[in-house]
Amino acid sequence: MKRMFSMILLAALLSACHGSATLAPTSLPTTNPTLLPSAAATLPSSTLARTLAATSTPGITATASASPAPLPVRFGVIGDFGSGDQAEADVSALVHGWAPDFIITVGDDNYPDGAAATIDANIGQFYHDYISPYTGSYGAGASLNRFFPTLGNHDWYTAGAQPYLDYFSLPGNERYYDFTWGNLHFFALDSDPNEPDGVNEASIQAMWLQAGLAASTSQWNVVYFHTAPYASGTQGPTDWMRWPFAAWGADVVLAGHNHVYERLQVDGIPYFTNGLGGGGIYDFTTPVPESQFRYDADHG
Repeated sequence: MKRMFSMILLAALLSACHGSATLAPTSLPTTNPTLLPSAAATLPSSTLARTLAATSTPGITATASASPAPLPVRFGVIGDFGSGDQAEADVSALVHGWAPDFIITVGDDNYPDGAAATIDANIGQFYHDYISPYTGSYGAGASLNRFFPTLGNHDWYTAGAQPYLDYFSLPGNERYYDFTWGNLHFFALDSDPNEPDGVNEASIQAMWLQAGLAASTSQWNVVYFHTAPYASGTQGPTDWMRWPFAAWGADVVLAGHNHVYERLQVDGIPYFTNGLGGGGIYDFTTPVPESQFRYDADHG
């Protein structure tokens, strides 16, 4: 099953590249997310009011009569996208054409400096219909938040990443948090050295992740953040994020920072880098041993 998941995720990510086969838009029934509190900060009452009940996964009865399978979950992954230019518009059109249930980001949401003056043009202009509450100027927002970003280094260039924290309404302390959607459990991390709770595997943030993964009862645990721990792009790998994700219970790790697409195999689970969301495309250097596939011919 986990091999099948990695193949499905790979197919979705590969098809996002304009040079690959395009998946036809699909209308799928959605399941609602459950927002979970961070160990570093409890959910405020306004967030708790928006929290929805978890979706349980039916099992097999004693009479071997199978209950309905969990509904399929379709989500978009974009990274290094907040350019506000035509490349971001093209990727946004591609993502919207597939009508995913929700979108996650692997950072660098707002170029060049994470400023309040540019954040709506760089994010809301293209993804406002997935954001709730949305108070920008590009149209109506979503009735339920379906946009779950992570912080990148460019988002931290403005002191305290305050425009990002003001713009979004996310669980927990908003810098790192988790939520479930159907039978998937997502753990959004902050990989930037400015993170107050640390970024190495002995940090408060890492201990929060380890505890969360251990307690997770979901079929799939997805960890995502900005700086790729293993990478063949010119930005290179980020050693401080080489946490023992597989040993702690992760099934897949997603990152960005390198403006390329790369699939890797690390400790028996797939790692993906997708930094082709709108920023300038980078080159590859000598592939790292963990690399299995690389692409940098177009945005996606």
